[in-house]
Amino acid sequence: MSKDTQFNYITYGAKTHADNIQGFLSHLLNQLQNSDDQHRVTPLCIWGMHGIGKTELVQEFAKENDCQFTYIAPAQFEEMGDLLGLPAADASGTRTKFLPPAWVPREPGPGILLIDDVNRADDRILRGIMQLLQNHELVSWRLPEKWMMVLTANPDGGDYSVTTMDDAMITRMLHVTMQYDVKAWARWAEKAGIDSRGISFVLTYPEVVNNRRTTPRSLVQFFNTIQSIEELKADLELVRMLAEGCLDRETAVAFTNFVNMDLSKLIPAPEILHAKAFDDIEKRINTLVNGTPKRLDILSVIMTRLTNHLLYMSEKLDDKMFDNLRRFILMPVIPNDLRLGMAQDLVKSNRSDLKRLYAIPEVGKLILAKM
Repeated sequence: MSKDTQFNYITYGAKTHADNIQGFLSHLLNQLQNSDDQHRVTPLCIWGMHGIGKTELVQEFAKENDCQFTYIAPAQFEEMGDLLGLPAADASGTRTKFLPPAWVPREPGPGILLIDDVNRADDRILRGIMQLLQNHELVSWRLPEKWMMVLTANPDGGDYSVTTMDDAMITRMLHVTMQYDVKAWARWAEKAGIDSRGISFVLTYPEVVNNRRTTPRSLVQFFNTIQSIEELKADLELVRMLAEGCLDRETAVAFTNFVNMDLSKLIPAPEILHAKAFDDIEKRINTLVNGTPKRLDILSVIMTRLTNHLLYMSEKLDDKMFDNLRRFILMPVIPNDLRLGMAQDLVKSNRSDLKRLYAIPEVGKLILAKM
């Protein structure tokens, strides 16, 4: 049983996946770039279970959009001085002023201040942050122009060790709840260079993410530990130990079975696109899929991996690669619903070389029939 079915978790805002939250952040960044010091951007709090990538999402967003970035974890703050700074005498020696903490941003943005795991902080620290959320300043310092605040929080009302935020604090922020979505995770993993065998495993068994020990974060930890093992089957005992060191036992067993059945050797996307003889690729796919029962789950994994590779690869599709893509997407073994889903994902991208899919009569008709 997953944690979210065991407990009545309390979160706020729309429930959505990482891709849509990136769009939410892009909207706020656009507001930030058109704002002035009198009209600040409302802070955003991203709620979600542990290990689903909330922090990494904000860090990567800042990097990809050339934003300055400052990170704090207020659960580590023991005194208000960690937030406000420490008092010191001014130049006259007759008055006291506060010296801001070293982590406080000093240069104008655009920039993002990430307040991570905010509701794991002590209640006194939370109350101290309220003024910052409302006015973008505290008694001792002010957030520079063109900076916005993003917070992350774990759900309340369950087994997390969190401090409940009252309505006065909740209403000082925008809210969104991040949920795990296997396809969104796979797109991120493809782009991040996560071990391809791990991506195939998660796409084959999406139910392994149970929000206990097996989370997207713990899976990535495991996949990083096996990256240097070329033949997983030859070192299966080591692989099993590494899996049980990062994941729950059921998922570790599922992964060793995945390796034993040679599913870790699913045809990589580059091999499909660069095939000199596509007939050989088609035969291998038919062998994998045309069992009893028909393994449409394996076919879906191959298609998702190929889609993600096409969306993020740096090279342009040449004529040979496009012909291989054409032959792949028209394979008789692919049902029309899977074919349509893949084609729609590809033509909706910003890549002009993928718009050529409209020129394939069978694909063009499918897409236009759904518009």
